[in-house]
Amino acid sequence: MGSEQIQTNTDRAKIRATAESMASRQREISISEFFSKNRHLLGFDNPQKALLTAIKEAVDNSLDACEEAGILPTLKVEIRQLAEDRFRIAVEDNGPGIVKAQIPKIFGKLLYGSKFHTLKQARGQQGIGISAAGMYGLLTTGKSIAITSRIGREKPAHYYEIQIDTRKNTPQIITDKVVEWEVPHGTRVEIELIGTYKKGRHSVDDYIRQTAIANPHCEIFYTPPDSNEPQHLQRGSDSLPPEPVEIKPHPYGVELGVLIRMMKETPARQLSAALKRDFSRVSGRVAAEICKAADLKPNANPHTIVVHEAERLYKAINSVKIMSPATSCLSPIREEQILLGLQKEIQADFFTAITRSPTVYRGNPFQVEVGLAYGGKLPGEELIDLLRFANRVPLQYQQSGCAITKAALGIDWRSYGISQSKGALPTGPMVLFVHIASAWVPFTSESKEAVAPYPEIMRELRLALQECGRKLAMHIRAHRRAVDEEKKKSYIEKYIPHIGIALREILGLSARAEKDVVSTLKVVLERSRSKDTIDD
Repeated sequence: MGSEQIQTNTDRAKIRATAESMASRQREISISEFFSKNRHLLGFDNPQKALLTAIKEAVDNSLDACEEAGILPTLKVEIRQLAEDRFRIAVEDNGPGIVKAQIPKIFGKLLYGSKFHTLKQARGQQGIGISAAGMYGLLTTGKSIAITSRIGREKPAHYYEIQIDTRKNTPQIITDKVVEWEVPHGTRVEIELIGTYKKGRHSVDDYIRQTAIANPHCEIFYTPPDSNEPQHLQRGSDSLPPEPVEIKPHPYGVELGVLIRMMKETPARQLSAALKRDFSRVSGRVAAEICKAADLKPNANPHTIVVHEAERLYKAINSVKIMSPATSCLSPIREEQILLGLQKEIQADFFTAITRSPTVYRGNPFQVEVGLAYGGKLPGEELIDLLRFANRVPLQYQQSGCAITKAALGIDWRSYGISQSKGALPTGPMVLFVHIASAWVPFTSESKEAVAPYPEIMRELRLALQECGRKLAMHIRAHRRAVDEEKKKSYIEKYIPHIGIALREILGLSARAEKDVVSTLKVVLERSRSKDTIDD
């Protein structure tokens, strides 16, 4: 090896980092700092989607708050265009409002919320959405998120302007004051952001329409940027959804690491008591069976259980037959409400809906609902309109990767009288509404746009779609029979005068008698039509 080569290697060695220098560069990354650099994970990956996502997160929070307080929701959604790609959005609700001390944390801190640790159906779950929308607005325009909230007619209205310190994931209060606000109770959120407004699919307009369909109990006043007058989407029902009840985790849905943590943190002093206290559907008998199968004493201290004992406990839990979790944590839309929502927003001839019985995946209860609108003024030469929902929230993006789409593609719609090309959604005048309600929806990403295709979920989707398909097939066959019968009767009606002439010539009838025969035949035909109408 030459002297020049030795010198080069020496230089490289000088440049390389040492363990100490690498250690000096290490630092903790806050969750908000991470998402500020990876905002596409939260649905802010392009301007059009960012505008929609920000509105969606605010609307979700408003609907959840109103329903939890037992208030029929009335929402005002406004979009004002400030420049070609700059918008100011506002979402206002008539909910219970937010306590003053909680406002900065809710809107200025990621992963802060009341629903993450509760097992019951809710639109929001992670405590990321609305604070992430405010962070996106701050990153793209430098403007703070503005919040006005009031918790009662006799209480003051508080106005905040808040920013997120992304390095610390903490709220920075820019403005905090009491303001005059005529609203007796509720919350208004305003965000200025860079976005793109378009009409059609994946638009805010389409999202608002779908929200009105899935939430017929909600009244919405929506003002798009190209209008000064709000569109009024009226309430279709005065009935609030049934309130979901929080349940404890089911043993089948708990993984080994979580089980170990639960045993360490439980206040119970005996293993059998911990199993009964911290899990749903675990009775004294079931707890004893689990301990026996795990070869552990029921009175053992759960805090002292070591890893290999926890592994035996985990295997024992999954070997013992345990009743499915309670489904009171779910709040399905229900068939009659789905029909109200579809009929309110869609002009069609035929409507049907089905709500499946609750079932379970990984210990989590879920329920599948399908609605269908067919005919009327719906376009007949295009692919059907597939509306996907999870916990009453429209899913606008990532359609191809969603369990709902995969299930719809897997149905042979031709057997139900609908045209369908191989590997594609069917073609025809139809809107297909599919909803999954769950205490924990298995989304494929943090942006919550597609549902993971768990086998249990796929099975329920397929059965619900097939049941709706059979109802549709009955309607299509009945309609075709009616059309065929009408054609036959029109032929008869066309030839009735000729029959009268033939009878007059054969039987030698007078002109008056011929007229009476024709009149009688027409009366019989009309009676036949009336009978068919009553039968239909």
